[in-house]
Amino acid sequence: MEKSKKYISNAEAYTKITKWCAYQERAQQEVRDKLYDFGLHKEEVEQLLTRIISEGFVNEERFAISFANGKLNQLGWGRVKISYALKSKRVSDYCIKKALKSLDENKYMQMLEDTYLKRSKMEKEKHPLKRKYKLIAYLSGRGFERDLIEEIIKE
Repeated sequence: MEKSKKYISNAEAYTKITKWCAYQERAQQEVRDKLYDFGLHKEEVEQLLTRIISEGFVNEERFAISFANGKLNQLGWGRVKISYALKSKRVSDYCIKKALKSLDENKYMQMLEDTYLKRSKMEKEKHPLKRKYKLIAYLSGRGFERDLIEEIIKE
């Protein structure tokens, strides 16, 4: 059963959305979707979105950088997975590139190495080629680049 949309005034929507954006960084599309959930029309949504962007409540570049660093540090995601997640949130390619460049290269390589070592200890497969394949598949699934994975496995 679909819940009915609640219609609220522009002023009320502004108050709610600014509190929501102040709580945590948000992508423009998330904010747009939330405003539509309030029952606002396209013109109202775009006007409010423009206003909160100009007031600094929403900044897509800031969101992308925060998101990328959070996913690397908290979940151990690689650049590929972070990039796909940002694309799914409709973040611009420019902001995605900026976010990926903001990742600390030493921390990134350390995360890849730590993830590899941890998984390697857990991997039960004894056959060297099957073991290597499974480790590559796991690290690729975590979003790390194939060339970096191959480099870390050779060491």
